[in-house]
Amino acid sequence: MTLFLENARLIDPEALTESTGNLVIHNGVIAAIGAMSAPADAQVIDCRGACLAPGIVDIGVKIGEPGERHRESFRTAGLAAAAGGVTTIIARPDTLPAIDTPETLEFVTRRAAEAPVRIRHMAALTKGREGREMTEIGFLLDAGAVAFTDCDHVTTDTRVLGRALTYARSLGALVIGHPQEPGLSKGAAVTSGKFASLRGLPGVSPMAERMGLDRDLALVEMTGARYHADQITTARSLPALERARAAGLDVTAGISIHHLTLNEFDVGDYRTFFKLTPPLRSEEDRLAMVAAVADGLIDVICSMHTPADEESKRLPFEEAASGAVALETFLPAAMRLVHAGHLSLPQLFRAMALNPARRLGLPQGRLAEGAPADLVLFDPDAPFVLDRTTLRSKSKNTPFDGTRMEGKTLATFVGGVQVYRNEN
Repeated sequence: MTLFLENARLIDPEALTESTGNLVIHNGVIAAIGAMSAPADAQVIDCRGACLAPGIVDIGVKIGEPGERHRESFRTAGLAAAAGGVTTIIARPDTLPAIDTPETLEFVTRRAAEAPVRIRHMAALTKGREGREMTEIGFLLDAGAVAFTDCDHVTTDTRVLGRALTYARSLGALVIGHPQEPGLSKGAAVTSGKFASLRGLPGVSPMAERMGLDRDLALVEMTGARYHADQITTARSLPALERARAAGLDVTAGISIHHLTLNEFDVGDYRTFFKLTPPLRSEEDRLAMVAAVADGLIDVICSMHTPADEESKRLPFEEAASGAVALETFLPAAMRLVHAGHLSLPQLFRAMALNPARRLGLPQGRLAEGAPADLVLFDPDAPFVLDRTTLRSKSKNTPFDGTRMEGKTLATFVGGVQVYRNEN
């Protein structure tokens, strides 16, 4: 089938441009872009001036299969992603059991086929994510793993991590780290400071992230491995990242949309939906991170989608589970950065689509002829009040419940097939 999308506001993250024009999809790829007429056999879709951009490539999505399907399944995660303009999910290996063998990876790959969007998987860096023995990285690469990470289980044995990075380097594998000094951050619920003291909550110093990043970057310098920091959230970490880039290390960094749009005071009176890992930071840190994204020092914005059931969130703040769902709220939350004048739409989609796809070696994330027709059509200005009960995720733990937001996904295309249409 040939689709002709006309009267669109085209967002190109490669050229960092916006333009009005049309787009042709044929056989699942973008066939033409510009001011052409519709092919004779095409199905015409009038975009009515809405924005058309590459679909979001979301690194670090937690899906509860295997082991926690009651929190999120591949099907519900896929439906939530499609409704949020996410066309490629990069799933985390922090499942029960962890994705640390080719057999487990092949199982989740088969299960992911029921989702309406593309799902690729990361594998654990060490067996059981326990930091004692590295996984069979070569076999897992052959089975389809796109990266290797132990998520928030930081490997404390530096020798083990060094060996894993050396082996990953020999295979060209990407290692994703969670920069945090585990001793300092153990048991912490918020960022240390006056607010934490007033609330009587255990805090972690922002230096814990800096210390963890320094350790990881030293090992990257020693081994020459490809490395991506999953979340850089404090201004104190940025100079180290900048020095690593200047030294020619193959290092990139990401941040979650929550750390770009919320700060430590949003926790308020112990609101557990705002309990995240790492914890929310100061407003000064938030603004520094936004500037780092605009400058390109931080490459990737992700949702860090982490479903949690009601029972694990409705506990005292210290005991409650960390994390928030974000697949459906990712795009409207990101629009806050655009409406505040911090980022342009092309800059935003550079960080949400182009850069993550490039880092993982995927063909998605581009608005160019020959690229996969994974696209999101959205109205950046459409207002709505978020009702968490309407979310497609099984878990409803969003910090944006009852919040007035702007930016609605109108349609989502994966491989030229429309997998979501907004009926409202």
